[in-house]
Amino acid sequence: MMMRMLESGGMPVLTDQIRTADDDNPNGYYEFEAVKRTKQDSSWLEGSTGKAVKMVYRLLYDLPADQSYRVLFMRRKLEEVLASQRTMLERKGAPGDPIGDEQMETLFRRELQSFYDWVPNQRHIQLIDVDYNRIQTVPLAELTRVHEFLDGAVDLAQMAKVVDAKLYRNRVK
Repeated sequence: MMMRMLESGGMPVLTDQIRTADDDNPNGYYEFEAVKRTKQDSSWLEGSTGKAVKMVYRLLYDLPADQSYRVLFMRRKLEEVLASQRTMLERKGAPGDPIGDEQMETLFRRELQSFYDWVPNQRHIQLIDVDYNRIQTVPLAELTRVHEFLDGAVDLAQMAKVVDAKLYRNRVK
């Protein structure tokens, strides 16, 4: 959703269109496969200045420190993340994870805390937490923070138009 928002707001996005839209993500995935190999080959960064690229947080550790990065760290209720992953695996007919949600949530929280302990010491990374759940309920309030973090480089009104309540399917009540 955030990549689509940034694109709608006028920011160029870096994507390779390899992973196409499906039932789990009808608007597409906005992924760029080269980010997965950043540790071995970061040459893709040369053409990325001023563009948004989607990365799993664990890949941020691999970004070279000789460049600066602004990171929009999407946060969502972990129960919803786990429910979404479970739904996606079920739809693909993949075996479920033998680890229960409670244990998975504990592991995830521990990893996130480790990441948050690491990031303040990274002078090359500026990070803002963006609350997915707040975007769903009060989009302009949360997206204003993103707009300011990006020094006004995106059109706030266009970004807000992307919010689609029909796609918020794995809610925790």
